[in-house]
Formats: sequence, C-alpha cells, structure tokens
Amino acid sequence: MQPLILTSRANLEFIRSGFADLAVDFAFRFVWGPLPSPDELASYLGACTPDHGPGRHWSDFACGWDQSKNEDSSDLGLAEFCQQFETVELWFDTQPNAQLQLAWLLDYFRSHPQTVGRLKLRLVNQDMIGLQFGQPPAIDVTERELATASAVWQAYRAATPEGCLDLLSGDLSALPLLRPALTDLLRELPFRSTGLGATEMRMLELIARGYSLTNALFHLRSLRRTRIFGEFEHGYLLDGLAHGPMPAVAGLAEELRTLSRENLRDRHTAYLRSVLSLTDFGRAVVAHKEDFSRHNPIDRWWGGTHLTNDRLWRLDPVLVAP
Repeated sequence: MQPLILTSRANLEFIRSGFADLAVDFAFRFVWGPLPSPDELASYLGACTPDHGPGRHWSDFACGWDQSKNEDSSDLGLAEFCQQFETVELWFDTQPNAQLQLAWLLDYFRSHPQTVGRLKLRLVNQDMIGLQFGQPPAIDVTERELATASAVWQAYRAATPEGCLDLLSGDLSALPLLRPALTDLLRELPFRSTGLGATEMRMLELIARGYSLTNALFHLRSLRRTRIFGEFEHGYLLDGLAHGPMPAVAGLAEELRTLSRENLRDRHTAYLRSVLSLTDFGRAVVAHKEDFSRHNPIDRWWGGTHLTNDRLWRLDPVLVAP
C-alpha cells in the first residue's frame, strides 16, 4: 500500500510517481507572529465539522485527493486518518519552520500511540524546494523522537526563551536536524548591543556594503546567511528598520507605511521600487555604537515570547533577561 506523506512542502512528484497515496502540506508559519492557540491547533488536526472554514482543516492542504484510495475519510482527525495507512512518512527539511512543524506534529502524535507505530521519519537534509525525488534515510519514530520533539515544542511555546537555550546543552540527537534550526532561531533574538536580531543586522550590513535593492536582501540566501524568514517577513522587518521614529534605513517606499500586510501585490511592487541606504543612525547600529531599541518601538514574537521594549530578551551569547 502506498504511504501517506506529511511534509513541510508538498512535492507533486510524490503523487505523479505513484510513490504516495496522498501528500499533506502544513501551512503554519511558526517563525512569524503569535503562535496559534492550542485550541486552534487541536481544531486544525481534529475531525472536520461545519464550523471549519476554508483552510482551517488539515485536509484542505492535501495533494492527490482525486486519486487517493482514502478520499472518503477526509473528515477524520489526522491521527485517525493516518490509521488508514500501513506507513506514514514525515518529510520535513532543514528549514527552521519545517523543523518546528515536525516538533509540533510529533508532540501531537505522542498523544495517539495507536498511530505512532506507523510513522517513519525521512531525514531530508536539503530544502524541499527543488528536491530531487528520491528516498532519504528513514528512521522509526520511537519514544525518544517523540520526547525530544515535545521538549522542543513546549520550550518554543513558552513565554520566555530560556527553555530553548537550555535544550542546546542537552541531547537532541534523536532529531538531528533540530539543533541547527534551534540555533538559528535563537540568533533571531535581539543582540545585546544593538537590540536587533541576526536577520535585521545582516540586512543593515548588506545595505552598508552597497546592496541597495530588496531583491538581494530578500532572496540571496547564500549572501544573507540567515534562513528563518520568507520574502514578506523580511519586508516587515525592513519596514521596522526604515519607518520608526529614528530610522536606520532610508529609501524604503513611503506607501508601505499604510499598505495592508494582506496587499501582497502592491507591497511587492513597492519593495522592488525602493532604493535603500543607511542613515547615520543605521551606520552607528552596524558599528554596534547604538541600540536600535532605545529609539524605536519593538513589538514582535519569538515563539511564545512577546518581545517588546519593556520585555526585550537578548542574546550575547548567553541569554539576557529584560
């Protein structure tokens, strides 16, 4: 029997090749904004009811329903649906958001032991985008993998980041792609000297080097060397750097101050039109001579931690409480 695929990004080749009966993609962005509530996540993975709107149930993001042998079971909760299959494979790549999705799902399955025995974890050591279809190494999911995932997910959901930093000094070898992802996530906490995280600082450094167009800041990953956020999340961070009371960046299109974040088309156009440079204050921040947070509002989420000027957890390289 063909397996069920649970993945950070559905690859049509799973279905076209006949490898899988169905591939389920998970759309949550756990690296940006407040985390969904436990009730929202439970509803998403639970049985489908008339109260579920479009995009609010796991089955809405499955690829291959038209040929699936289990099409009539799409209203089931995910754990129950998995029991229609001999094997359920988890394909989650190296991206930090994908590893958080994996931790969340394994934490969920820990409460459904009747499903765990069907799970196989594929160690996908490259991005799902552009993945050449094949079969990366697969491991059984045991209590060791479940416990590690639960520890990471619960620590990331906590109201402070202390638990996540503590996990780095422990044993995460059961899920070998988690440690680098968690390390990169922690680097997005504000630096002690500047009040900005790794991605914000790297954008300022690149602008200082003459990269004045947003395309380079948002998409040249090998140059940027950070891998947490997507295109528009980079844009929101850039908005904060350019449009605060004491901006670090000049040249960002003014209409971005008022454009809705849901208006992706016009925001994309405005970003492309922008020609960026650093202000004097921005150059001082890059030189670690100024603290951005002392002059500008901070209001963003890191997992369950709400970062504000009054509650600004910092990393230097140890964790510094507000």
